[in-house]
Amino acid sequence: MSKVGYYARKPLPLEMHKICIVQKTEIIPVEERVKAIRKAGFNTYRMESKDIYLDMLTDSGVNAMTNEQLGAMMLGDDCYAGSKTYFRLAEKIKEIFNKDYFLPIHQGRACEHMLALAYVQPKPGSIVPMNFQFGTSVGKIKYCGGDYVICLKEEGFNKQSTDLFKGDFDLEKLERVLKEQGSNIAFVRIESGTNLIGGQPISLDNMLAVSELCKKYGVLSVLDASLLQDNLHFIKTRENKYKECSIREIVRTLSNAMDIIYFSARKLGFGRGGAIILNDEKQYEYIKTFVASFEGFPTFGGMSVKEMEAIRVGLDDTMDEDIIAQGPQFIEYLANELEAAGIPVVTPPGGLGCHIDAMKFLPHIKHGQYPAGSLASAIYIASGARGMERGAIDEPWEDDEVEPYGAMELVRLAVPRRVYTVSQINYLVDRLCWLRDNKDLIGGLHFEKKGPHQFYDALESNSDWPEKLAAKFREDFGDSL
Repeated sequence: MSKVGYYARKPLPLEMHKICIVQKTEIIPVEERVKAIRKAGFNTYRMESKDIYLDMLTDSGVNAMTNEQLGAMMLGDDCYAGSKTYFRLAEKIKEIFNKDYFLPIHQGRACEHMLALAYVQPKPGSIVPMNFQFGTSVGKIKYCGGDYVICLKEEGFNKQSTDLFKGDFDLEKLERVLKEQGSNIAFVRIESGTNLIGGQPISLDNMLAVSELCKKYGVLSVLDASLLQDNLHFIKTRENKYKECSIREIVRTLSNAMDIIYFSARKLGFGRGGAIILNDEKQYEYIKTFVASFEGFPTFGGMSVKEMEAIRVGLDDTMDEDIIAQGPQFIEYLANELEAAGIPVVTPPGGLGCHIDAMKFLPHIKHGQYPAGSLASAIYIASGARGMERGAIDEPWEDDEVEPYGAMELVRLAVPRRVYTVSQINYLVDRLCWLRDNKDLIGGLHFEKKGPHQFYDALESNSDWPEKLAAKFREDFGDSL
């Protein structure tokens, strides 16, 4: 990874790319922002992109492509069966992951569907141990008649910490589950890194130890590599044992230990698609039957060949330390600036984005009034930036007085790769500092309709607090956007 020092200026993340194509954006007035968030039901998932200045909802499928990727898209062989594009991508996957068999899938959650159909559905009541849950993975497991067990180490639940690998498994707990459940285990899911606890990484040594336990108990190890890109950076920079290894060597070591790997290429390969890869021919042929039934022909699996060609180049980009370092460096910069300003964030900074601790930011808002949803709405009103609620709206409460397992009440400000500049990050920090000083104006939310609720359902404010917040903004900023 390139190292650049500064002589007389404060160090800033330095982009190792130049911008060749731009897209115009705008900031709408604060009064219009209040109308937009009300129209969206105080749920940033429901917003229209035309009303957004900084779209920090996710880094999934919104990362900027390189000129090489855009050029590669013109090579797409749009053939229904036996496309040359498929074999070019399969060759690239073999080169990087050392896996012989590749099934294209249209996105990551569809990969989870295929695996749940293959390994959970035939064993009703089966269990999938995992370091931490993710909504789509758990949803597919439960839909197919199974359940899951969280085996995250205790430190992973601490929002503010110095632990560099909070996504690690509690290996003792995992082994207990494997012993107790025996043949009832469908597979072990390893998420690298861990989305819902703040994009926290899992160490390579921990993943290798999980693989060994799976072998010991005759269980399939399944790696969700959707967030692997950031995790590779953290292994390289935080895990002393692997600092001298190349990214390709780290990937090969990890891949060789796993039975099955799947990923959303929206994150890992800078393109819209996904993949299941493995070395066992029998398992490949078995999973392929589900792909053919639910996704498409096994050489395109519901994907555009143009996207497949872009992913082929994007996977090579993922092996470039300068490219994969950019996201974590921007996230760390944003998190450090906010922490220095007294804004509570998840530490240490992880991947995906900067995560704000809504419970600490808004201690006056009770759990049942959705503080993370309120904060995400307030951030949009203050800045035009769309973040993502990661709390009780995303994981609805069955009882307003009982905290659902794993809900951490976070607001994620994702940092799409090669999309925003340091000046835009600094603008966001400034607006969040203003919001910090006016946080008492922020109120709670409630669902418009009775449950059960989905993460994209509409809510309503408990008072006219959005209008009061906008009035204070106008008082402090005058005619500024």
